[in-house]
Amino acid sequence: MDLRKLKTLIDLVSESNVSELEITEAEGKVRIVKAGPVAQVAHVLAPAPVAAPAMVAAAAPATPAAAPAAPAAEPAPSGHVVKSPMVGTFYRASGPNAKPFVEVGQSIKTGEPLCIIEAMKIMNEIEADATGTVVKVLCENGQPVEFGQPLFIIE
Repeated sequence: MDLRKLKTLIDLVSESNVSELEITEAEGKVRIVKAGPVAQVAHVLAPAPVAAPAMVAAAAPATPAAAPAAPAAEPAPSGHVVKSPMVGTFYRASGPNAKPFVEVGQSIKTGEPLCIIEAMKIMNEIEADATGTVVKVLCENGQPVEFGQPLFIIE
């Protein structure tokens, strides 16, 4: 099951009166259970192809991203917020042993690489959309990120 199909199913469950949905396909089984206003992936059963765990990991953080406590704490620092343009996995460097693209306190210019977001086994380099100094890195290396999630604060 591809990521778009899984996201569509989660959206359909969250917007409807259905509280639980279970789908079985050749590559595995997905069960979506509505918990309050946001749907979440509850279980993935049966063996699945290599790409399936990445899809579930990308869809699972929907609940933490919607938690009101986390976004309320983030906007405190002033400056420009660089947000994730996609769902995927956040990486600060081009490889496991490479140095991070940017560090806190480093001056950057528009167009310079800030990080990589892996989506569907494709490495997408995220560039700075403002010139300034990196004040804060809001994500951990290897952390799943959502569309629109704040990644960096630049002043």
